[in-house]
Amino acid sequence: MLRSFAGAFLVIVMSASVSALAADSVLTNGVSLNDGFQLMYNLEFERAHQAFLSWQQRYPNDPMGQVADAAGVLFSEFNRMGILEAQFYEDDKIFKSEKKPSSDPQARTRFNDTLNKGETLAKARLSSNAKDRDALFAMTLISGLRADYAALIDKSNLTSLHYTRAADQWARQLLAVDPNCSDAHVATGFSKYIIGSMAAPMRWILRVGGVSGDKKQGISELQITATTGQYLAPFARILLAIAYVREKDTMKARELLASLRDQYPKNPLFAREIARLQAQ
Repeated sequence: MLRSFAGAFLVIVMSASVSALAADSVLTNGVSLNDGFQLMYNLEFERAHQAFLSWQQRYPNDPMGQVADAAGVLFSEFNRMGILEAQFYEDDKIFKSEKKPSSDPQARTRFNDTLNKGETLAKARLSSNAKDRDALFAMTLISGLRADYAALIDKSNLTSLHYTRAADQWARQLLAVDPNCSDAHVATGFSKYIIGSMAAPMRWILRVGGVSGDKKQGISELQITATTGQYLAPFARILLAIAYVREKDTMKARELLASLRDQYPKNPLFAREIARLQAQ
């Protein structure tokens, strides 16, 4: 369960990484950072990469340029290895094997380097202002992306859980600074859902360690972002679709997937999953 749902966290990549400060800014070539994520949703990775590079050049102190580029690397790798499709399966048979997928060493290096640069920039901003909304948002995403890589490429559940908890903690700090930031509920809702989905003994162990989960509460928080999120609404809809598939509510899952298919017509994943659900 941890592996299958951790992979879904990567979709933060596609819309979450637009910082509040930079969201409405436009690059000299007329492409905004948000445009880069829309390109990524449509699997146009090279064009998205160029948009993120342009952003880094214009806003060198904004950690989101680095985070966005790292997210693009990870999403491209997941797409290449067919990992995205696996998130929609109702059981975890595909995750039983401990054999690690064949990742690209250059992609791994680029992913780690860009995240490290983004983390350095974010922490520098937090050192001067612990309530920097955009830096807190960046740290939330950095932890989430690392959780994805650990779970689905390195297949290290403990490492992934460590980063998932960190993402949840950063998101809570973000909500303390901006209670109206509904995007932050993605991280907290995600954490509650996957932990609430674990077997009772594991939930007890995590609760002793200060981590609790509740599937229904997790879904409720994801619904907040899906309906009112400024940047993460598409991501929350994807997570909800996955949750509905696993909860046997295929009608709601198809509705969400249909809206994503219409919004991102160049991404075949949504249409394929709709067809698979209809064939069941």
